[in-house]
Amino acid sequence: MSQQNLAHEEWDMVIESKHSLFDLHLREVWRYRDLLTLLVRRDFVSLYKQTILGPIWFFIQPLLTTLTFFIVFGKLAKIETGQTPQPLFYLSGVVLWTYFSECLVKTSTVFKDNTNIFGKVYFPRLIVPLSIVVSNLIKLGVQSLLFIFILLYYIIFKDYTVEVTPYLLLLPVMILLMAMLGLSLGMIISSLTTKYRDLAFLVAFGVQLLMYATPIIYPLSNLKGRAFDILKWNPMAPIVEGVRMGLFNEGYFNFAYLGYAVAVSTVLLSFAVIVFNKVEKSFIDTI
Repeated sequence: MSQQNLAHEEWDMVIESKHSLFDLHLREVWRYRDLLTLLVRRDFVSLYKQTILGPIWFFIQPLLTTLTFFIVFGKLAKIETGQTPQPLFYLSGVVLWTYFSECLVKTSTVFKDNTNIFGKVYFPRLIVPLSIVVSNLIKLGVQSLLFIFILLYYIIFKDYTVEVTPYLLLLPVMILLMAMLGLSLGMIISSLTTKYRDLAFLVAFGVQLLMYATPIIYPLSNLKGRAFDILKWNPMAPIVEGVRMGLFNEGYFNFAYLGYAVAVSTVLLSFAVIVFNKVEKSFIDTI
């Protein structure tokens, strides 16, 4: 085909390498929403497809973790959880932390795990980390049902009085903030691991350490002095404390503290978008 004919050719799509580092390509993401749905279904179905117990692991994992926390930190270490029964206290933290940590860990390897797909066909790369966040959101919903069943058990058989507060209405905001934090940190780490592979080995270990710096096994209000001054700046702390304030009317929480979590999540997401967009143009050559 001659250059003159090419000049008058009309194309359905033009793929260009130059774009704004702040561009989320949300219009393209919406156009590829069927692919997003397909990836979510793949992640959700394939996770336990070849296991004997299948989706029952959604319940077994938080139950075993809660039981371990109850024995080690509740009975042996005797860490107080206020007026909230220890199993409910631990389970609420475990369900929240599982969502955040899995969004972070799985997103942190998104470039490495999807190299073959990225190298063969074009689609908005943001689709893949978004599919991880959405598929884990389904898991969060399933595990939340487990928490509700155990809460009902305490209400019916243990005469536990639930003190739900209006802060519970902020639950969707809390979930969004967890998704933003997990997505942001995961995208940043994934972008860095294209050149620095050692980071991939540190992620799982780092997430475990971060859990102990988050009020999952202890109320933030139990901390005193320097420990409280340091750990209260963990952006996950206002989220966990806010959910517990809504459920149990106990916790260190106020709207200024929530505003801090919103600010950190927004800044991290903005930075993650810049790094992700910069790396996605050339990562296939270095991965």
